Amino acid sequence: MDKIKLRDDYIKLGQALKATGLVESGADAKLEIQDGHVKVNGLVEIQRGKKLHEGDIISYQGQEVKIVR
Repeated sequence: MDKIKLRDDYIKLGQALKATGLVESGADAKLEIQDGHVKVNGLVEIQRGKKLHEGDIISYQGQEVKIVR
Protein backbone atom coordinates (compact mmCIF):
# COMPACT_ATOMS: atom_id res chain seq x y z
CA MET A 1 0.00 0.00 0.00
CA ASP A 2 1.36 3.40 -0.99
CA LYS A 3 1.15 6.41 1.32
CA ILE A 4 0.62 10.15 0.95
CA LYS A 5 2.09 12.33 3.67
CA LEU A 6 -0.10 15.29 4.60
CA ARG A 7 1.45 18.77 4.61
CA ASP A 8 -1.77 20.37 5.86
CA ASP A 9 -4.78 19.08 7.79
CA TYR A 10 -6.23 17.45 4.66
CA ILE A 11 -5.77 16.81 0.94
CA LYS A 12 -8.57 16.79 -1.60
CA LEU A 13 -9.32 13.54 -3.40
CA GLY A 14 -8.49 14.84 -6.89
CA GLN A 15 -5.16 16.23 -5.66
CA ALA A 16 -4.34 12.95 -3.94
CA LEU A 17 -4.93 10.93 -7.11
CA LYS A 18 -2.59 13.24 -9.03
CA ALA A 19 0.04 13.29 -6.27
CA THR A 20 0.28 9.50 -6.25
CA GLY A 21 0.47 9.27 -10.03
CA LEU A 22 -2.69 7.16 -10.22
CA VAL A 23 -4.00 9.63 -12.82
CA GLU A 24 -2.16 11.90 -15.25
CA SER A 25 -4.07 15.13 -14.69
CA GLY A 26 -6.77 16.87 -12.72
CA ALA A 27 -9.14 16.35 -15.65
CA ASP A 28 -8.50 12.60 -15.54
CA ALA A 29 -9.07 12.59 -11.77
CA LYS A 30 -12.38 14.44 -12.22
CA LEU A 31 -13.65 11.93 -14.78
CA GLU A 32 -12.58 8.85 -12.83
CA ILE A 33 -14.17 10.17 -9.64
CA GLN A 34 -17.42 11.25 -11.35
CA ASP A 35 -17.69 7.87 -13.08
CA GLY A 36 -17.57 6.11 -9.69
CA HIS A 37 -14.20 4.39 -10.15
CA VAL A 38 -12.67 5.68 -6.90
CA LYS A 39 -13.42 4.51 -3.38
CA VAL A 40 -12.58 6.19 -0.08
CA ASN A 41 -12.60 3.91 2.96
CA GLY A 42 -14.41 1.24 0.94
CA LEU A 43 -17.23 3.48 -0.33
CA VAL A 44 -17.58 4.93 -3.84
CA GLU A 45 -16.84 8.66 -3.71
CA ILE A 46 -18.05 11.01 -6.45
CA GLN A 47 -16.89 14.33 -4.97
CA ARG A 48 -13.45 15.23 -6.26
CA GLY A 49 -13.19 17.93 -3.57
CA LYS A 50 -13.72 15.36 -0.80
CA LYS A 51 -11.32 16.21 2.03
CA LEU A 52 -9.12 13.29 3.04
CA HIS A 53 -7.59 13.13 6.50
CA GLU A 54 -5.05 10.95 8.27
CA GLY A 55 -6.07 7.29 8.14
CA ASP A 56 -8.28 7.55 5.03
CA ILE A 57 -7.65 4.97 2.31
CA ILE A 58 -8.17 5.56 -1.41
CA SER A 59 -8.84 2.56 -3.66
CA TYR A 60 -8.47 2.86 -7.43
CA GLN A 61 -7.91 0.15 -10.06
CA GLY A 62 -6.76 -2.41 -7.51
CA GLN A 63 -4.31 -0.05 -5.83
CA GLU A 64 -4.65 1.43 -2.36
CA VAL A 65 -3.16 4.60 -0.93
CA LYS A 66 -3.25 5.55 2.75
CA ILE A 67 -3.22 9.15 3.99
CA VAL A 68 -0.64 9.58 6.76
CA ARG A 69 0.54 12.48 8.90
